[in-house]
Amino acid sequence: MELYLVRHGPSESRDPVQWSDDEDRPLTRAGATETRKAARGFASLALDVRRVVSSPAVRARATAERFVEALKLTRPLEVWDELRPDSPTEPVLARASAEGRRIDGTVLVGHEPVLSELVGLALTGDALSLVHFGRAGAAALSFDRTVAPSAGRLDWLLTRSQLSALAP
Repeated sequence: MELYLVRHGPSESRDPVQWSDDEDRPLTRAGATETRKAARGFASLALDVRRVVSSPAVRARATAERFVEALKLTRPLEVWDELRPDSPTEPVLARASAEGRRIDGTVLVGHEPVLSELVGLALTGDALSLVHFGRAGAAALSFDRTVAPSAGRLDWLLTRSQLSALAP
């Protein structure tokens, strides 16, 4: 089973005056363009992606929408509260596990440090930040039988620049 992780694209700086709820913070105009190009590069990998799931944060949803568009998916974007910024990692992996075979080919769009800790949990059983996701960076995790702590394998990790270089 393949699970893909994507960090949201470049977003506006934290500003409690402009966005009293940090989850309302959007992508920057340039960030939206860069994320679209990274999504096209991701799509060029010709992976068997069936669905995209996002954090409810505006910047993550905007990123996820660009991936849905680039991948030409007809299935609507899904939102998981478990992917909110600064959420604990274990519930994300538990929900992915509960999805069973339906999780295969899913892109999860979220935040740091949740995503890097998710990689750590999948690889070692502990929610350790073993990698770092740059904005609009992506990774592929694979699981032989079931999504579970210490049952995963990191197949690749790509930056936004590397993904963008793949874009047609």
